[in-house]
Amino acid sequence: MKPFDTHASADGVWTNLRLAPEALGADAPALDDAAIVVAGGQVTWVGARAALPTEHAHVAQHDGRDALVTPGLVDCHTHLVYGGQRANEFALRLAGATYEEVARAGGGIVSSVRATRAASEDELFALAAPRLQALLREGVCAIEIKSGYGLSLEHERAQLRVARRLGEAFGVTVRTTFLGAHALPPEYAGRSQVYIDLVCQDMLPALAAEGLVDAVDVFCETIGFSLAETEQVFRAAQVLGLPVKLHAEQLSDMGGSALAARHGALSCDHIEHLSAEGIAAMRAAGSVAVLLPGAYYFLRDTHLPPIQALREAGVPMAVSTDHNPGTSPALSLLLMLNMACTLFRLTVPEAVAGVTRHAARALGLQTSHGQIAPGQPANFVLWPLQAVAELAYWLGQHPQPTVVRQGRIAQRP
Repeated sequence: MKPFDTHASADGVWTNLRLAPEALGADAPALDDAAIVVAGGQVTWVGARAALPTEHAHVAQHDGRDALVTPGLVDCHTHLVYGGQRANEFALRLAGATYEEVARAGGGIVSSVRATRAASEDELFALAAPRLQALLREGVCAIEIKSGYGLSLEHERAQLRVARRLGEAFGVTVRTTFLGAHALPPEYAGRSQVYIDLVCQDMLPALAAEGLVDAVDVFCETIGFSLAETEQVFRAAQVLGLPVKLHAEQLSDMGGSALAARHGALSCDHIEHLSAEGIAAMRAAGSVAVLLPGAYYFLRDTHLPPIQALREAGVPMAVSTDHNPGTSPALSLLLMLNMACTLFRLTVPEAVAGVTRHAARALGLQTSHGQIAPGQPANFVLWPLQAVAELAYWLGQHPQPTVVRQGRIAQRP
């Protein structure tokens, strides 16, 4: 694959395309002979080639070679920037230890904190870059990157600065999420309220003032933070005008999703133990349910998210890698599509919407990503595939798509 080239403009008319149904938004039909017009890095027209306005007849032409076209994919929940790895904990769990037992023994998130704090920004960038590149090769055009492995102002800042650098270096939309309330750092053992005060009064305001925070997240769980502590962080975020989201109901039903929905959360993520009350609150708030089948698989979980209830309630469902070193070291969003279908029983249209339209909404990017529409930046993928179902069907195939990202031809076979 050719690397990102800031001079490879996608401007012109793209023809000989087959638009997937999700390309044009909800309930749109597929188009077997379509065209897309890009000017100034933005989509200015999209539709059937037979209806292409005549004024575009003499501009630059790009032959799509009968490719299947989807919007650029969106990976809406990742922890991409960190030091070290936790393969040893994987082995411990295989030998019988639970996720909670590993965490309480000093492993888990805290072990990644130690490795992240020990790394420089340049080292963190060098570690994260190949992870990001693996996702970009599969058509990712926007990605969320959380902090949460620093757990101090200095080290949370380093993670978020590296996330911003990655977006600039690889020409990809990066949304940063402050996850200072990810775990209790060792130096605050037994003093969770003191640490939450630090998160709310010092860390978050400082990082927001530096322009490093797009949203705020909390790990609300029995081994994380309580409902009261979560709400304290949410209130601090709202004072600063920042949207919130939540790691919710992964290991137990604490009612975090209902709390997050009351604060207008962009999304509630994991949600294996989501209750009917939580679903109703999310529906009322318009919060997206972010499904993370990689973590479900890697932890060998058996408690399925309430997919049918979410479906019946009309709660939008996104799908993401949850890339992280401890519970989902996944670097393929296409593999997550397969897992969402096979493990969670999503249909192919639901899964594709989950990595495009609904994933964009989970990041507050619905006006710029997730569909191909006039007035939006050109973010779309040309797949050498015959059917949309192939995106979720193949295991381990590398389809080598052409990727138009931020109005540039970022990748081509």
